Amino acid sequence: MKSIADYVALEPEYYQNILDNYQTLFGNTIDLSKVKQLNAIVIFATGSSANAAYGARPFMSKLLKVPVYIEDPSMAANYLYYNDPNTLYFAISQGGESYSTIYLVEQFVNNNQTIYTLTSNPKSPLYKVSNHVLSMGMPIEEMPYVSVGYSVTILDLMLITLVIGTKTERINQKQFDDLFEQMRNITQSLPQIIKQSKIWVNRYQDLFYHAQRVILIGYGATYGVAREGETKFTETVRNTAFGKELEEYMHGPYLGLHTDDCIIFIEPHGRLVQRAETLKEFLNQYVPNVLTIYSQNTSSLKTIDFCLNIECDELLTSLFMTVPIHLLSYQVSQLKGHNLEKSTYPEFDQITKSKIKRIIK
Repeated sequence: MKSIADYVALEPEYYQNILDNYQTLFGNTIDLSKVKQLNAIVIFATGSSANAAYGARPFMSKLLKVPVYIEDPSMAANYLYYNDPNTLYFAISQGGESYSTIYLVEQFVNNNQTIYTLTSNPKSPLYKVSNHVLSMGMPIEEMPYVSVGYSVTILDLMLITLVIGTKTERINQKQFDDLFEQMRNITQSLPQIIKQSKIWVNRYQDLFYHAQRVILIGYGATYGVAREGETKFTETVRNTAFGKELEEYMHGPYLGLHTDDCIIFIEPHGRLVQRAETLKEFLNQYVPNVLTIYSQNTSSLKTIDFCLNIECDELLTSLFMTVPIHLLSYQVSQLKGHNLEKSTYPEFDQITKSKIKRIIK
């Protein structure tokens, strides 16, 4: 079975293939004829799929000029109501075995509502119950703790946005060409990003091996990166981790600060950069290990910081800024001796049916 590191190494190949085939994947499969006026987008997802959606959300909302909501499938299916003909609905489950997502999609289909399902598994229960399937453009990721699938989901959602934006004339050709070219440049830079990330991880893996708690802070597109950091550290390192939005952390969670915390800022060089610097100024008074992963060059780089040197729109930074986070969590998990090919609690899915191989009627 491939490891998380193996799948991270496949990101350039998968990205390029999707960029080359986005029209086949999404251009002819999203039907907007029944949407008179696009008012909103709702994405139903959990776990890394939800994290990816948060990474793409600012890009989607800004370009399409509509609110983009990310909802928990279980909450939506059991307690909420969705039936707006001018809203596009998407459900994401890479493996297609998430019980709550399957149940939600079944409800939409039974009510004759359109919902687009994004998955990489054509043999999954979710695929079978869906009425509109969008292929992720990659094979099934065998590793139970997904990495490349998370990253590909972000790229897919961004390309879906470009397709919708073109069809609805909310973006012009120049905007499309510029953003698409930036995506190509990021894809071409990924091998170097991965190489640099491995060097940084090897240098500081011991720090995170001994960390009692890791806190990741992002904003805009990198809020999804921070959330994914929480998910991966918790899943693989099996240690306490939190992924917070910048302002969210400043309104309460900072009061639980410990001097032995390791705090990682995910800096996209965006609109809130000065706000983040102010928070770091405070944290540096109480916590020795505060570091920043920067998307591009900065004059305030500390020894422990990491700069990826990618010049791009801040809304595209989620396409590559999770690479060092995925590699760091994997490397530390191996230092701790965790076998990621085996479930820590194999009875969990047997009891809860959180992920299922067949549809429960």
